Formats: sequence, structure tokens, C-alpha cells
Amino acid sequence: MKRKPEDRPVVAICYDFDKTLTPDDMQAQGFIQSIGYDVKDFWTEVNEMAKTFEMDTNLSYMYKMMEASRGKHIFNRESLLDYGSKIELFPGVEQWFERIDQYGDLMGIDIEHYIISSGLKEMIEGTVLGERGVFKRIYASSFFYDENGLAVWPAQAINYTNKTQFLFRIEKGVLDVNDAEVNSYYKPGEHRIPFTNMIYIGDSDTDIPCMRLVNMNGGHSVGVYNPITKDKEKVFRMINEHRIRYFTAADYRGGQELDLLVKSIINKISMDAVLNVLHYEDQEEAK
Repeated sequence: MKRKPEDRPVVAICYDFDKTLTPDDMQAQGFIQSIGYDVKDFWTEVNEMAKTFEMDTNLSYMYKMMEASRGKHIFNRESLLDYGSKIELFPGVEQWFERIDQYGDLMGIDIEHYIISSGLKEMIEGTVLGERGVFKRIYASSFFYDENGLAVWPAQAINYTNKTQFLFRIEKGVLDVNDAEVNSYYKPGEHRIPFTNMIYIGDSDTDIPCMRLVNMNGGHSVGVYNPITKDKEKVFRMINEHRIRYFTAADYRGGQELDLLVKSIINKISMDAVLNVLHYEDQEEAK
């Protein structure tokens, strides 16, 4: 979907999910407990399996969820949606999307929200956010289901390095995960959402490849930390290593630092868009 100079600017806000929009891993908010595991023990076994069999850690946790569910409950899409509905969100998250959309419209910009997560798509779809359809796309790990509706195989497994492919899809407006158009050449100015119009919000090392890619191309990366624990160790390290441009508490309420920061970035993008239009008009007149 190649952009035309007269098109209204679009800003993509891309979010990690676990510990970015929610205080804990999604699996640790009911699912792990339901299969009789201590949360720490579950992740220890997942990591040991990944190391022993040289597995991707995400494939390891997906297998462990399926295997440990046997004899305890039906492991299908419906059960995952139900666990997703119980996920706790950070303060202000439920109201965030409508407020930011309205602000973008005020500034002459369309806002689109994307999830890029190593967590489970089904659980995210089960949250109040998924039910409201606030996300343009949810790029996350997911299962393939058999004729009986049971999860039997990974459909997608998204880890910290292959997360970056989705930024290129968003950049070009080629959102289908199997669309090879993402590899096509786009001239400068043709990208639907250039990296300069991207905001990436994440919390940890797993977000670094995306943050670095966004930074390198003139975009805006924001590290967030838990506003309750106020543990800033990860964001301090990321800012010192130039992985992120800004950091703030994951408090999504209006008037808080994150709200003001994102609105300031939108202001900048809006002004840049005005200048780009003026530049294009001057070029056209000079021809």
C-alpha cells in the first residue's frame, strides 16, 4: 500500500504486551496456576527444556502449556480467550487508546495501534482490549487447532529477533503475515508509515531489536517500568546503551508522563508532516 504525498499522515504505536500493558506475564495470571505449577518452577522447566533441546524458548513454553494441560482442562482457543479475559492491565490502559486516537485526530493524524509480542495472540484477543478491537493487528505467538478445536501445533512463534519483521510490514502497510509484498522495493516517501512515524513502547531486553531498528531510522522508542515497584534497572540500562530515547512509568492515565510524552511525539510528527507537504508543493511548483 504505497503512500501518496497527499495522504493523511499515519502514526503507528507498537506495543510489547507482557510488563508493558500488563504488570506480569500473561501466562502467570491464572493459567500456570490452573495446571498446578508454581510460576517460577514453570519458567525454570521451560528454560531448561529450551537449553537441553536447543529449542526456541517460545516454542518451549507453548509445548509446555499444551503438555501440562493434559488431564487438567481442555486446551483450546476458548480456554485461552477465557484466561486472557482475566489479565490485569496497568493504570489507564483501558482508556488510553480512545484518548490518543482523539488527540491524533485533533493534530490531523490517524493513529494505529499494533501489538508485537512473544506472548499468546489468543490471550491478548481475550482481554477487554482485544474485545474492543483497539489494535490494527496483533502480532503474537499462536496455536493451530485440529478439527476438534484442540491446540496441536504452533501457528506462529514470535521471539525477540523476528519481532522486527512486523515493523517492516507496518512500514509498508503489508500486514498479512504471508504477504511477500513486504520484500518489494519502496521509494522514499512511498512507505505508508515511515519509521519516523513509529513509536515503540516496551519494557525489556526482548524489545531491544525493535527499539534499535526504530531508533536507527528516526523513530521513537519508549521504555516503561512498573509504576508500583518503580524498578528502573532495565530502563536505566537501555537508556545508557542508547536502546531507547525515553523512559517513563507504565501509567497510561491522562496527564501522566507517558501520556504527555506520546502527545509531544505526535505534535512533532504533525509539524514534520506539514513541513513535508510544503516542501513537496514547492518542488512541484518548481518543475
